[in-house]
Amino acid sequence: MIVTGARLHALTDIAGAADAIAVSDGRIAAVGSRTEIAALGDGRTERLDFADGTIVPAFTDAHAHPIASVSIPQGTDLSGLLTRAALREALERGAAEQAGNDWFFASGLDPNAFEGAPITNGILAELLGPDRLAHVGMFDGHSALASDALLRLAGITEGRSYPDGSSIVADADGRPTGHVLEFSALNDVRAHLPVRSTEEKARELHTLLGAMAETGIARVHVMDLQDPDAIAILEAAERIAPLPVSLRLSPWCEPGTSDRQVDELIALQGRSGDRWRIGGIKFFIDGTVEGGTAWLETPDIHGENTESVWRDHAAYAARIARFHAAGIPTATHAIGERGIRFVVDTLAALPAGGPQHRIEHIESVAKDVIDRLGAAGIAASMQPTHCTHYTRADGSDDWSQRLGETRAHRAWCTRDVRDSGAILALGSDFPVAPFNPLEIMADAQLRRPAGAPAVEPVLPEQGLTAREALEGYTTQPGAAIGERSGRVAVGEPASFTVLDVDPLTASPDALAAGRALLTVSEGLVTHRA
Repeated sequence: MIVTGARLHALTDIAGAADAIAVSDGRIAAVGSRTEIAALGDGRTERLDFADGTIVPAFTDAHAHPIASVSIPQGTDLSGLLTRAALREALERGAAEQAGNDWFFASGLDPNAFEGAPITNGILAELLGPDRLAHVGMFDGHSALASDALLRLAGITEGRSYPDGSSIVADADGRPTGHVLEFSALNDVRAHLPVRSTEEKARELHTLLGAMAETGIARVHVMDLQDPDAIAILEAAERIAPLPVSLRLSPWCEPGTSDRQVDELIALQGRSGDRWRIGGIKFFIDGTVEGGTAWLETPDIHGENTESVWRDHAAYAARIARFHAAGIPTATHAIGERGIRFVVDTLAALPAGGPQHRIEHIESVAKDVIDRLGAAGIAASMQPTHCTHYTRADGSDDWSQRLGETRAHRAWCTRDVRDSGAILALGSDFPVAPFNPLEIMADAQLRRPAGAPAVEPVLPEQGLTAREALEGYTTQPGAAIGERSGRVAVGEPASFTVLDVDPLTASPDALAAGRALLTVSEGLVTHRA
């Protein structure tokens, strides 16, 4: 195969102008001018010319949950709704669309839609009736609203607290409000959701990965392996056709994970299919600011966000050291400044020369902690649209209100991370936020939603350059797992995309409106416009 375009950004030190690639046996065989590369083909060579296209390395989403997103029905999309009136309208529309079903499902609920009022299932009872089984996923992936009927089905009649900080929230009278926080509580509720077949989930996963490929994504770092049928889903999806996106999956190590289970996680490393592979371990040091489960230095305005998921902090450090000694990289979810600082302290104290470790999210923390990322060789994995979609420059959003002005002014400091010398991989955290890389790269530069110039940017001084944003989806995700990848270079796997926009010269708003014309993942053509 020979692919030509108007220009090529290889993200290597190629001498001279290049605008063409030759592919053979799934690898880059040559890179150069279209005249040079055209001469390498013969009558059997497939030739694809994109006269105005820009060729770049294919994109890697450094943090997403595609399998989890098909494990639980998503239902009506509530994302982007910021008022109770808008929420009511969407739920009414969803109720009409799902009329006649025993269950009602929705997802993407932003706590800002409650406009400062307590988060309860009252609106579900009002619109769906008291006996409708309903599950509404919150936007953060760490919480949900359960209807009273679902709570009864799960045998939940009062509030519950769990050792890891999870909870079934109750009102002043002890009655559960329907607000379910963090994974131990979610598991108790979701165990009663309708069982979906492996084949159904596999079909949905394959379709989802195809949609990702349409945006130029060739690889995803999948930050979970929690569905008990996850491997069966992957195997069934590969029986349909090769996966449009290759997957690197990291199972979780939680506070309750036993020594035997740790050994099993180590043994699981490297298990693979044709287009997926298990690699790395995912930890959580805390939860979310909006849920009151992040680990801050001092409480938020509600007196919450004060503790780690790992009540025994030394146990977390011991587990990290165990995987480090086994040569297994880890990724730790850390959102609150105390949690981030503790994880940095833990990783910086590990013996030198081990695997590449990383921290996910890094929502708010002091600059001195960020500076230590680069010094200690710790990678950062951040999601720019969590900032641009869910916070506001005036501080009126729930996240900013909880933290207060000082901490809110340390929001998603991507500029500081790059300046520290640390690796900065970008991602979506889908389904928390949409997965289109061009939109995310645009928001990383603008610090506001692309296509919305009237919206005031959040800390615009923390914006990335166009090249840094592109690197965040190409070279940096590979570096975050100890690889040298995300480049167009001879001998490397042929993973590249052709865009109808130049990501290095287009305005960020124009970039977000662009599209992928071709996606090639490890030599496999996964998308043609």
